[in-house]
Amino acid sequence: MEEKYEITRRCLEIIAKYRFPVHCLTKSPLILRDVDFLKEIDKNAILPEDLRDKICSGVLITFSFSTLDERVRRIFEPNASKIEERLNAIKELKDLGFKVGMAFIPLLPFISDSEEQMEEMVKTAKEFNVDYVFFGDLTLYGKGKEIYLKVLGKRFPNLVRKYKILYKGFSPIREYKDRFYSSAKSICKKYNIKWGIL
Repeated sequence: MEEKYEITRRCLEIIAKYRFPVHCLTKSPLILRDVDFLKEIDKNAILPEDLRDKICSGVLITFSFSTLDERVRRIFEPNASKIEERLNAIKELKDLGFKVGMAFIPLLPFISDSEEQMEEMVKTAKEFNVDYVFFGDLTLYGKGKEIYLKVLGKRFPNLVRKYKILYKGFSPIREYKDRFYSSAKSICKKYNIKWGIL
C-alpha cells in the first residue's frame, strides 16, 4: 500500500518542510526510495533542546527483526521483506551516512530467543556497523494473540504448552523477562554494541 499511495513519503515531505527530526522504524527496504527527503531532514532538522547533547542526527532509521532465520521469517512474517533485503538496506543507508539501528523486536520464545540466536543478532549488528540495537519480548493480546497461537499450533505444536505456562497474561512471566533482558544486555556489552538510542 505504501508503494502505491506513498503516504509515508508525503509525511516525510511535511516533516522536512517544518524541520522536525524523525525516527523511522521499518521492516522494508522501500525506505531507500525516500532518501532525498531523509537527507533534507537530517541536514535541517531542529532537535528538541533536551536531546541536542544526546543525539547528533535529525534522522534515525531502525530496522526491526523477529529472527535472522529466513525460514522462521516466512512463517511469522510472510508479507515482510526478506532478512537479506533489510540487511542490504542497512548497509546502503550506513554508506550514505545515516544513523541506523536494529530492533530485535519481538523475539519469539523458544523459536528465536536463545542466547546463541541473540549473540548471532548482535554479531550481525556489529558486522553492519549499526549505531544501536534494541531487544524486546513478545506480547500477545487481542486478535494478534489468536493469530499467533493458531500459527504456533500448526507449525510448532510442541510449544503450545510452554506458551501457556509462559503467558499468564499478555506479557511473559517476570522470570523469563529478567533472564531475557539480562542476556541481551550482557551480549551487547560483550560486543560493545550500544543498547538503545540514548
